[in-house]
Amino acid sequence: MQYDYSNIIEYLLHWFDYNARILRWRLEPKAYYIWISEIMLQQTRVEAVKGYFDRFVEELPDIKALAECEEEKLLKLWEGLGYYNRVRNLQKAAKIIMSDYQGRLPNSYEELLKLPGIGSYTAGAIASNVYKIPVPSVDGNVLRVAKRIAGSFDDITKASVKKQLENDLREIMPKDRPGDFNQSLMELGAVICIPNGKPLCEQCPVSHLCKAHQQGIEMKIPVKTPKKSRKIEHKTILLFEYEEREELTNKKQTHRMLSYYLIQKRNKKGLLAGLWQLPSLEGKKTALEIEEYISKMMQEQQLDFGILVEPLGEGKHIFSHIEWHMKGYRIKLTSKDDSSIVEIKDMINQFLLAENQESKEVKWIHAKELEDYALPSAFDTYRGYLME
Repeated sequence: MQYDYSNIIEYLLHWFDYNARILRWRLEPKAYYIWISEIMLQQTRVEAVKGYFDRFVEELPDIKALAECEEEKLLKLWEGLGYYNRVRNLQKAAKIIMSDYQGRLPNSYEELLKLPGIGSYTAGAIASNVYKIPVPSVDGNVLRVAKRIAGSFDDITKASVKKQLENDLREIMPKDRPGDFNQSLMELGAVICIPNGKPLCEQCPVSHLCKAHQQGIEMKIPVKTPKKSRKIEHKTILLFEYEEREELTNKKQTHRMLSYYLIQKRNKKGLLAGLWQLPSLEGKKTALEIEEYISKMMQEQQLDFGILVEPLGEGKHIFSHIEWHMKGYRIKLTSKDDSSIVEIKDMINQFLLAENQESKEVKWIHAKELEDYALPSAFDTYRGYLME
């Protein structure tokens, strides 16, 4: 039986007027701001997004700046949010907007859907909030809220269920405040009808209309098909470190030692595509295995370097379908003669290639230079060891 959602409009809008969180993209509802915020908010909480949003729009204040931004800077601005294909799609869309839409986001729901990375949810958010077009914007929050209100046991992971809800809401969208209505549903799902834990029904403005609350089945809804178990991959993370002497003109200090670290660029396709990482090996290696292998490489190339392998502990990172279980090592190389860092780099290159690493691009960087490269949060466990 179809639920008549028109009954909730007045109550939700009144509640939203007095309880909406103060957010920059609400105070300044520019098309560009709404677009960036909605892409950032996909699978990321509002409180976490605020700082990233401010940094992003300060560096890239408009669509033109986004379209022209260099990839390394773009990825660095997105660092910490994950799902880097989203920011790549943002830039692809920005370039299309500059060439085909005179640098302005199209004011048509259908045209918005044609842009890379913009689906029905994001198109609905932009169209309703910026252009006042009465179209729904349905995400996980809205699905949860709507199905609880309707007391529905529909499986919200099904595309057909989302499509039907979009159709139902489109029929009752308030013509004067479509954006506020969409936001009120999302806001309710974020702060009252929460995804994890018991919903705060005593604070809900539509609890008297909610069938799940009336029947005491709030925690049974929404229904979701269980996700498949994530594949576990074991990784050995390698923090290569080399110190180089830097001459100084300071009378009190003639030189200092600078630490350099090795980063490696991942392949252009697949997980974390095109991003920089700390080199890694498949499986869990022991410190002895790593030391013996590198020592062998040095002997073959007749290089004379000291090597110290230090365990850095274990870490774990969860992707949507893969789980990395990591074991890290610092590999400190010290020169016993005047050999240059170039020789060390060549040796490490061969080490990585010998381990069937597909990426051939590596760089030795000083800790300060790390600010210029996007290092995925998967490596956060070991980031703190990159000292200046």
